[in-house]
Amino acid sequence: MTEVAVDTHVYPVIWQQGKVLLIDQRKLPREYAVVAISRYEDMLTAIADRIVRGGPALALAVAYGLCLAAFGISTEDRDAFLERLEAIAEQFKASRPDKANLLWSVDHMVKVAQTTQGTVEQLRTQLLTTAQALQQEDWDICRAIGRHGLAALPAAPEKLTLYTHCNHGALATSGYGTSLGIVRTAWQEERLEQILAGETRPWLQGSRLTAWECVQEGIPVTVVTDSMAAHFMQQRRIHAVVVGADRIAANGDTLNKIGTYPLALAAKAEGVPFLVAAPLSTIDFAMENGQGMAIAQGNTSDVCQLGDTPICPPGVGAYHPLAELTPAHLITAIVTEKGAIAPNDLANHAP
Repeated sequence: MTEVAVDTHVYPVIWQQGKVLLIDQRKLPREYAVVAISRYEDMLTAIADRIVRGGPALALAVAYGLCLAAFGISTEDRDAFLERLEAIAEQFKASRPDKANLLWSVDHMVKVAQTTQGTVEQLRTQLLTTAQALQQEDWDICRAIGRHGLAALPAAPEKLTLYTHCNHGALATSGYGTSLGIVRTAWQEERLEQILAGETRPWLQGSRLTAWECVQEGIPVTVVTDSMAAHFMQQRRIHAVVVGADRIAANGDTLNKIGTYPLALAAKAEGVPFLVAAPLSTIDFAMENGQGMAIAQGNTSDVCQLGDTPICPPGVGAYHPLAELTPAHLITAIVTEKGAIAPNDLANHAP
């Protein structure tokens, strides 16, 4: 991987001349840097190192990563090519098993390769065409989520204060966002007073990434500590909570960034609408409920230090699950590209 000087604005994943350009999200907001990836192995590293993150963005990253793999497989024998591609696909699935979008994207790309007729070179071309189509589709989906989310927000007051957790914006998608797509649409339609961005410990995606995105577009944003959310709800200063999702079960149970569950509890207690924004591909209709969903673990050092600065005494233990389950009964609606759906109605939208 090499850093390159190129302006991709807030499009986190771009295919350009046989390489994949990724905004290095670890360095925001202090530095805007882009890395160029030309090997699938480096894409695996980028995923592991959190250079790229967020379900839809990861889905695009692995789709293009499989394209890099396809162009790098030297054999022109179709069976040998598919066997190698399928093995690499399993590596991508193992990189973030908690991200439904990523798993779906890998399976979709492999199925395209398996069902495309023609030579290996034609398979490579079709895989790239498919990845690019997925990128455009995600953009269209996020815009639709923004529109449906706006309709699901409270009718009053005229100007709303919305609370978000983690980052499910341009950086986490093709460039628009799911939960932050709702915020963007509300701002464009003059329904937004401000956004309160929970900092999202321990990686601070809210204060680093969501706040950065809002500043780029002039959206009024105030960063608050995670522990302040319930206070603001109690004070009636939050009109709705909008979050994203890593994975959703058929009954509406939602896996999302650690810290989402207490937000949902507080919102329920204070009568604040709690909206989950995610494309339909995030819903695992084969999974009856959220029990047993895989939860990845982060490094304990992320909890015990901020950057290179220790914030705990030496020898202290730490626990760092990256996500947690929010039960469906705490969720007001799941906003998809097909509309705002009550959790108990999800099954009717299975493909």
